[in-house]
Amino acid sequence: MIGSVMKKWLVTMLGITLMSALVWAQTPLKIGVVGPYSGDLAGYGIPVKNAAILAVENINAAGGVNGQKIELVMEDDVCEPNTAINAAKKMVSEKVVAVIGHLCSGATEAALPTYKESGIILVSAASTNPSLTLDGKYPNFFRTIAHDAAQANLQVDFAVNTLKVKQAIVLHDKGAYGKGLAELVKAGLEAKKVKIEMFEGVTPGAVDYSALVAKIKATFKTKSKGVAIFFGGYHPEASKIVSEARKKKINAPFISGDGVKDPSFLKIAGEDALGYYASAPTDTSQIKMAGDVSGLYKSKFSADPGTFTLQGYAALQALVNAIRKTGGQDYNALVKALKSEEVETPLGKIRFDDHGDIIGAGFAMYQVAPAFVPVQN
Repeated sequence: MIGSVMKKWLVTMLGITLMSALVWAQTPLKIGVVGPYSGDLAGYGIPVKNAAILAVENINAAGGVNGQKIELVMEDDVCEPNTAINAAKKMVSEKVVAVIGHLCSGATEAALPTYKESGIILVSAASTNPSLTLDGKYPNFFRTIAHDAAQANLQVDFAVNTLKVKQAIVLHDKGAYGKGLAELVKAGLEAKKVKIEMFEGVTPGAVDYSALVAKIKATFKTKSKGVAIFFGGYHPEASKIVSEARKKKINAPFISGDGVKDPSFLKIAGEDALGYYASAPTDTSQIKMAGDVSGLYKSKFSADPGTFTLQGYAALQALVNAIRKTGGQDYNALVKALKSEEVETPLGKIRFDDHGDIIGAGFAMYQVAPAFVPVQN
């Protein structure tokens, strides 16, 4: 009798175990994808969203992650801090295990406290403000792009050593990314004994920047060699400023960061963009996986990859690799895995340091000729 009861109990427990495993396998693994999918900066966000879609399709087709299929939960933050906070709250309510995003540093900075409080990991493909990692306030934050200190150093070295810049105007859009990058560039130039003739913030979204350009013109009353204009910010403002400058016969070279290296900049600025320099993630065209992903992207979306497409794909890969390695969704285990486990990506083999910054990727200088082409790694 006891043996019969024991057998029934074992059969029941086995059934429960199998049912639990089945339910687990049918429960999707939710990962958020947040960025600007509308507005002036959608050209940055949509390619990252598409990269996540492409990566998840490949992963799910291969069986998913530890028996679970991935489900993406997407939200538009328009690169605006208040909207980003609301998007983060949406991710919490959806019970996502992690989020790929946000893109703009200001939006990321605003949303991070919400994610930290809820124990949600955030992996950004584009937020480059150094304080996001180096302040140590957000152990849940990682990024698949180097921070702006590296970007600023590259711009300064290129300006001084290659362009022989002696005088500079440094402009910014007053945002967390733009102003932060401009301040780093200014400090780097000053350390190289370059004279800063003007350091000024501009109002994003202005109809025109004629007053600013007139001020630049007055600063350099004569055409002189060794002059450069730096801008920290995004392509909508950069395109207007350079176009107005060229109309006023200001021929000094312009130098910006990855926030300007976008097809929309080329389209809006047109011929005025010729010769414009920008630092952006290092060219990965020689990496086989980068070529494979870019080819799949073009085939699926009938468009060229954006500036941060491969960073977005790598972010999803790194996160999924951590989930596979840990066998679950424990926050502390995932943080540890992200910092210790290397993963092959379109950027090459990467992992993250103790701050959450990527190890294995950097920046290069590009110039419009008439597309952005690499000029210095």
